[in-house]
Amino acid sequence: MTSGELSKKSVGLEDGTSQAPDVLISDGVMELIIEAPTGLIRTHTDRLRLNGMNSGPDFREVTFFLTAESLPDFTALIRDGVDRYGIPSESAEDWIESTSRHPDDRSDFALAPGTSTGLQVQYDLRYDGSKDVQVIIVHVHPV
Repeated sequence: MTSGELSKKSVGLEDGTSQAPDVLISDGVMELIIEAPTGLIRTHTDRLRLNGMNSGPDFREVTFFLTAESLPDFTALIRDGVDRYGIPSESAEDWIESTSRHPDDRSDFALAPGTSTGLQVQYDLRYDGSKDVQVIIVHVHPV
């Protein structure tokens, strides 16, 4: 996505196809590196989705999932996104503070996107204190 776009042709699909790859690793994780216009989006994940349900030549969105097994690990992932991708820290810290006061509660919250890589990187937080695994759905879009 160095130009801010990801063409279907660049991943082996025909222009105009409505196919949208969904990659799931059931026994581990993959290293995902997205080359952005002004940096890298680099992570380990077990799932990657490319949103191409359109007839155009490009994907509209790349989505991947981050997981954590504790609130401290979850907040570390959020702060890492603030540092790496320019996600606004104020709303992230407000969410962390609020959730830390009520760690057994449930919260679905989308942070404003960061754009420091030249792409929009948005963290969609899915936290449930009653569960063992917490999830951040990461959406990457052209700016």
